[in-house]
Amino acid sequence: MTQGKNSECISFGERLRELRKKKGFSQEGFADHAEVHRTYLGGLERGERNPTLTVMVKIARALDVPLSKLVKGVEAAK
Repeated sequence: MTQGKNSECISFGERLRELRKKKGFSQEGFADHAEVHRTYLGGLERGERNPTLTVMVKIARALDVPLSKLVKGVEAAK
């Protein structure tokens, strides 16, 4: 996974945090539910980590939302 902040990762992290909180999960509880490490999830939410497609699918399934809803609002760099 690539480390470092970019606008896409920040947007993804904000969306992830919003959906996680909307579902009533703590960060630790959601990390267990999604089968990802809590510190990795925190890095995603802060825009410090760039998730793989596999991780995004796991997160979308754990949130019970389509992948398109998870990445809604994340714009590709031009």
